[in-house]
Amino acid sequence: MDTVRIPVSGMKCVVCAGAVEEALTALQGVQEASVNLGNDTVTVRHGGTVPVEEMEEAIRAAGFDTAWTRVRLTVEGMDCASCVQGLESSLLSKEGVRSASANLATGTLVAEFDGGLLDRERIESVVRAAGLVVSEAEAEDHHAREMRGQRRLIAIAAALGIPVFVLSMLFVMTDITLGLDGWMRNLLLFALTTPVQLYCGRQFYVGTLAALRARRANMDTLIALGTSSAYVYSSAVTLLPWYFGDVHVYFESSAMIILLILVGKYLEMYARHGTTEAIRRLMDLQPRSATVLRNGKEETVSVDELEVGDLVLVRPGGQVPADGLVAEGISAVDESMVTGESIPAAKSPEDEVIGGTMNQNGTVTVRVTRLGKDTVLSQIVRMVEDAQASKAPIQRIADRVSAYFVPAVIVTALFTFAFWYLFGHGAYGADEGRFALALTVFISVLVISCPCALGLATPTAIMVGTGKGAEYGILIRNGSSLERAGKVRTMAFDKTGTLTEGRPAVTDVIAYGDDDVLAIAASGESRSEHPIAAAVLARHREEHGEPRPPDDFIAEAGRGLRFSLDGRSFALGTISMMEGKEGQSRAAEDMRRLASMGRTPMALADGEMLLGVIAVADPVKEGAAAAVADLRGMGVEAVMVTGDRREAAEAIAAELGIFRVMAEVLPGDKAEAVKALAAEGATAMVGDGINDAPALAAADVGIAMGSGTDVAIETADIVLIRDDVRDVAAAMRMSRRTLSKIHQNLFFAFVYNVTCIPLAAGVLYPSAGILLPPMAAAAAMALSNVSVVSNALLLKRYVPELKKSA
Repeated sequence: MDTVRIPVSGMKCVVCAGAVEEALTALQGVQEASVNLGNDTVTVRHGGTVPVEEMEEAIRAAGFDTAWTRVRLTVEGMDCASCVQGLESSLLSKEGVRSASANLATGTLVAEFDGGLLDRERIESVVRAAGLVVSEAEAEDHHAREMRGQRRLIAIAAALGIPVFVLSMLFVMTDITLGLDGWMRNLLLFALTTPVQLYCGRQFYVGTLAALRARRANMDTLIALGTSSAYVYSSAVTLLPWYFGDVHVYFESSAMIILLILVGKYLEMYARHGTTEAIRRLMDLQPRSATVLRNGKEETVSVDELEVGDLVLVRPGGQVPADGLVAEGISAVDESMVTGESIPAAKSPEDEVIGGTMNQNGTVTVRVTRLGKDTVLSQIVRMVEDAQASKAPIQRIADRVSAYFVPAVIVTALFTFAFWYLFGHGAYGADEGRFALALTVFISVLVISCPCALGLATPTAIMVGTGKGAEYGILIRNGSSLERAGKVRTMAFDKTGTLTEGRPAVTDVIAYGDDDVLAIAASGESRSEHPIAAAVLARHREEHGEPRPPDDFIAEAGRGLRFSLDGRSFALGTISMMEGKEGQSRAAEDMRRLASMGRTPMALADGEMLLGVIAVADPVKEGAAAAVADLRGMGVEAVMVTGDRREAAEAIAAELGIFRVMAEVLPGDKAEAVKALAAEGATAMVGDGINDAPALAAADVGIAMGSGTDVAIETADIVLIRDDVRDVAAAMRMSRRTLSKIHQNLFFAFVYNVTCIPLAAGVLYPSAGILLPPMAAAAAMALSNVSVVSNALLLKRYVPELKKSA
């Protein structure tokens, strides 16, 4: 299944999004099309047989256009057709490049690409990697161009619209006439308003026509209808004075509505741009150049020229240019921008390093293992982008409502006009003229309605939430995963390697005499390959260095081992090996006590006497208890699912504050255990994403922890880069806070429309004499969009509880 992301311009609300999705899914071979209003893109999944050009044509047929970023470069060094073909092929092989056309005669290159994935510098880097020289360049950034155009329209609308408003108020409320009669005053207002209506408001007419061609109605339709009603009526009064006589005109309404909506749209665009900040910051981490060691010499090259296996030199303060393994040197690397870990990670030979991270204090040589789309940073960017392009199930509510919203508003506005014109005016003794009152409420109902807020409520929150999660090394696969995570009530943990370190360590050394129990045991274990032996040897090396080797060694399966040292014979193992030795009952009691604590005890004895007991256990991870407590504070029950014997599992669970344990579960039965938990309520499963893949897939939400450089784990709904249990709780809090923002936004959008439309229709006029002016309605509509986006942006300031002290 191939995936392509296409930037689209002209989408204003969820109705527009539906039109684009419907047009694309109608193409044979397209499996799914998902619009993200937050960054104005559509992600299309198809069987590989649908050309991008055909998709673009479908988008245009639906009344919209593509918004590829276009760059034109002057390129030196193209001497033949092979140069042209090679350059074009290099560019087209990059993800996000839509087209590349080099002209040998003029020495120019024109490339179109997705500005969310690439930028001008990356295009220039590919050109240089092809052995060519970039001269002066001219880039056209879609977002910046759109913002500039909007600012220009606002300036024109303000320069003309504000005088129209001021003059209208003066003419109506004072005796000021500027020496003009009524018709000349109207003509002046007409002359000032016409450019605002037809030039500054042109985009609303274009959007309306596009929607009508697609047999739909959208936000532009409401604005165009509302402002045109005021403008056309007022123009008719002005140009046909002998027919209408001396009646009031509404030029100030049409001009100020357009100005206010343009300002609101600009603020919304500015705010929406902030929702993509996380992606831009990740993109900025991508290195541009590297110091590569070739033939014993240092050479600075573009990252695009690197090959797998190259040795690159990274000095203190330098950026790791690509994923790789440390070949030489020792240093500390700041990985916070990728993993969220604030403490630099120590690196020595054979340790993995991630491209884009910062080397701190030592010079290291790195052997490149991954480049381009395969790097961790590229995978993270791709995951975050996919998540931001996805839809949460809750958005379907807004989609269903919005499909009927605009037609319903138009019908409501027409009904309101008819009511006030035919019945309301006389029944409630309005001071305004019959037509004036009906026209005012008609315009107000049209322009106050806001389907855009419904369409922006979910995607903006998802974009900010998933981006914020990525800053902490929490990668959420899509909107559906985020929504399900926000509803989790049970968290199932695998024990070994998830709640515990996964590496046994010595916890207790009990000596019954003067003998060095640890040293003697380490000597015997130095010949063993058992995991317990590794724990005993690690403790001894940490305290005393390498142990002395035994004179001889015999392992007894399931019991322990026998060995000799300095002429003495020793036994190390279970209590059954200690039959008849002095101190057996004491050792048995200590071993029972240690076993009840979840530890694995071993007794050490010489020929006649018990010398002591050593206990080994898989230690609990730092922060695991805090994570469980934080989950409990959220009302999420922690459950341990393990293959360990119940006594040991319950001991670890008690230490962590886990009250429910599913012990002695065979690896193949973990998925069934998780399914049983899921039957009780929304359940998440935490594991390593590889050995626990079936259990993760069986859960409502699968969480792969400690993925490190392997972030593309298909069975996981949430991928945690760091091996820190506290990130599980942080992911839950992040998901819940994002879901809360979605609920707030949807609630606001629904309440706004349910409250404001009746208000604009004059529901308070009979009892309180309150009638909402069209300009106030336009201001309310403009602010509603900005409010929804701004509320979502508040997520950028959110820090999960366990991250505040990290």
